[in-house]
Amino acid sequence: MNIPKEDRVRTLTEPGINRQIDTDLERRVRYYATQDRAGLSERIEALDREWDIERVLEANAASLGLLGVLLGLSRKRRWLLLLPLTVSGFLLQHAIQGWCPPVPLLRRFGVRTRFEIEQERYALKVLRGDFEHVDRKAVEPPRDVAELIAAVRSATPAGV
Repeated sequence: MNIPKEDRVRTLTEPGINRQIDTDLERRVRYYATQDRAGLSERIEALDREWDIERVLEANAASLGLLGVLLGLSRKRRWLLLLPLTVSGFLLQHAIQGWCPPVPLLRRFGVRTRFEIEQERYALKVLRGDFEHVDRKAVEPPRDVAELIAAVRSATPAGV
């Protein structure tokens, strides 16, 4: 599979976890391919609200950092300030490398990258008929869901 270099989390994730996330994506698209336009629209709206791994990491880091500072100040125990220091280090490591210790755990729980979420969104939009303005003579319609997802992966702008 062609992974954009901007999707560092996916590149640094174990291949088995990526395969599971891809399998889940294909299963969901197969399911929604049988739904009506309203069902597709509802799922697309849910995807608009789905948190990607970057947002989950940021929210967790901010929460743990704030908790550590509050506990350190209120309990007068300076060693509790190690929590925000550690969390800040992880966040910096993620910003620089695209990986930090919580990432493998979050990926195992199925937290997806923005690129992975966008693949599902675009596949569902194709199924819903959002791209009717595209010249159908120039584009051969996908024969099955796997082909649709492959087409979306190759057409989705990197880093979306």
